[in-house]
Amino acid sequence: MTVRAVVFDLGGVLTESPMAAFAAYEREAGLPDGLVRRLNSTDPDTNAWARYERRELDEAGFRTAFEAEAAAAGHTVDAGRVLAALHGDLRPAMVTAVQRLRDAGLPLALLSNNVAPMARTGRLGELLGLFDAVVESSVEGVRKPEPAIYALALQRLADAVGRDLAPGDCAYLDDLGINLKPARALGMHTVKVVDPAAALAELSALTGLELA
Repeated sequence: MTVRAVVFDLGGVLTESPMAAFAAYEREAGLPDGLVRRLNSTDPDTNAWARYERRELDEAGFRTAFEAEAAAAGHTVDAGRVLAALHGDLRPAMVTAVQRLRDAGLPLALLSNNVAPMARTGRLGELLGLFDAVVESSVEGVRKPEPAIYALALQRLADAVGRDLAPGDCAYLDDLGINLKPARALGMHTVKVVDPAAALAELSALTGLELA
């Protein structure tokens, strides 16, 4: 076993990526392909999305700021439609893998950029209950890829399970390369989730457990 703890992202890892829903909205509205992603990556530490995920803006403030950014780029965007794209369905294979890791006794954390604290009810609540620690940008006021949130997640996980965890003890799964780089720099083993089956095979190799 190379790693003895695992940290998961939520959107695009445990749930379907919002990128497909963004693309569907762009096609429907006659917007350029990839516009939402480009807006989110412009001034990534200070744009509307970054401030919303740190809870520096409420929803109304985000909508106003995001639509203004789109207008400055020459496009009319409905921020409400963009937010609706964030609610992806759970990926059953990934949820099964989380359960297997938990059954094997590995400490587990969820590290998510989000715009509001997650409800601990329904299927999502059941999923959150599998994790020893849940760290949310909207609660902490810090977001990926800011290095502090990775260190915070590791410390929360170590405190939750009552044992020391070094970065090299942990694997981190995310669908965005920009969010993996700080984790890798900290010393964590990183897995980029593009194809969930391939990611689970990689995680199986790191943990010594059959997860696919």
